[in-house]
Amino acid sequence: MSDFGSINSLDPANNELTYALDRENVFHSWSVQSSLKPWVFAGGEGAYLWDYTGRKWLDFSSQLINTNVGHQHPKVTEAIQVASSQLTTIAPGHANLYRGLAAKKIKEVAGEAFSKVFFTNGGADAVENAIRMARIYTGRDTVLSTYRSYHGNTGAAIVATGDWRRIPNQYARGHEHFFGPYLYRSPFWSENEEQETDRALEHLEAIINGAGASNVAAILLESVPGTAGILVPPPGYMKGVRALADKYGIVFIADEVMAGFGRTGKWFAHQHFDITPDLITFAKGVNSGYVPAGGVVISDKIYEFFKDRMFPGGLTYSGHPLAMASIVATIDAMREEGMVENSSKIGEQLKVALNGLKDKHESIGEVRGIGAFWAIEFVADRASKTPLDAATMGKIKNGLYDRGLLPFMADNRVHVAPPLIVTPEQVDTAIGIYDETFTDLGL
Repeated sequence: MSDFGSINSLDPANNELTYALDRENVFHSWSVQSSLKPWVFAGGEGAYLWDYTGRKWLDFSSQLINTNVGHQHPKVTEAIQVASSQLTTIAPGHANLYRGLAAKKIKEVAGEAFSKVFFTNGGADAVENAIRMARIYTGRDTVLSTYRSYHGNTGAAIVATGDWRRIPNQYARGHEHFFGPYLYRSPFWSENEEQETDRALEHLEAIINGAGASNVAAILLESVPGTAGILVPPPGYMKGVRALADKYGIVFIADEVMAGFGRTGKWFAHQHFDITPDLITFAKGVNSGYVPAGGVVISDKIYEFFKDRMFPGGLTYSGHPLAMASIVATIDAMREEGMVENSSKIGEQLKVALNGLKDKHESIGEVRGIGAFWAIEFVADRASKTPLDAATMGKIKNGLYDRGLLPFMADNRVHVAPPLIVTPEQVDTAIGIYDETFTDLGL
């Protein structure tokens, strides 16, 4: 098994070997182990992946919506190789060129209001440390987050998460939840975006006061909730949250782990709403997941508080050189190749094309999104908005895969999230595969 050359060759036998090794040895996340049938992939380039037989798939999942620069981007893989030849690891307490450059470039795209970057190993521990900063800064305990959210699978992050995954994991203290805006399934009986904004903000203020405003340390929001359904906030909502945070002295944490680094057509999704958070959490797209990395972008006022106080947090691999080199190369590549701008342009194409699918297929209740970040929500019928059943969603997933498209599926939704290097022609190909699959299933 030491001959990686033969293992990685396009030999169909390696498909079977890879599958067998996985099922014999690997314990998968969020899964019933006995029912797993993982798909095998051997390599990739750009927007495509392939297995050991050479069969190709167009990746419209960006994996877990993180490979923003696509697979095997040469500038990023080269940076990792160069860094590995110089210094493969260094403790976080020492200075490292790649770490300093990565932080500088992240600050440049975040804006002038931010002073420092604290690096973590991924998105969940970025959220953990942002919560820690907010609690220490305010001297308060309670963290408010929405029911329709996902913030990670570590102690505080999973309890801050609003969906079902928090239920068996509620070990952290001081978390309460509220409903964010979602006009298609409005919990506020709203008839338009203006009502949804006003009522959602009124609800949030009631929750703040109910929790005891003087106890609330942070409001933690995904700037555009991702796994929960690509829920783009209606006009005025994010500004209203910022105003409530200011009114009650609460730290506003923008979770940009999934929505950040070009996914929505801007460097950070909150930039669409003309607000400045106090803390930004990031991971995923910052280096397309080539090496695990995440972090917290810290505003001037939060930094000033900690400037002469010890911050009680840290990680062995904070600012790992290989991860930092991949961040530097990723941001450079995104700038040089206009990927953020391409995300915005592709968003306009997806808006037209996906709404065209909605007009054609009765089982599509709504399409929504921004940039290269869209959701197709399926319903049993449009009048009741009853979510389409899991068995049919499974058939959609398999139908897309069989036709050469790798989807991202969540509940009754197909999330459309190609790499930001995707071309208009590849989008057309994907739309054709969606259409053919939905038609074949009578949707």
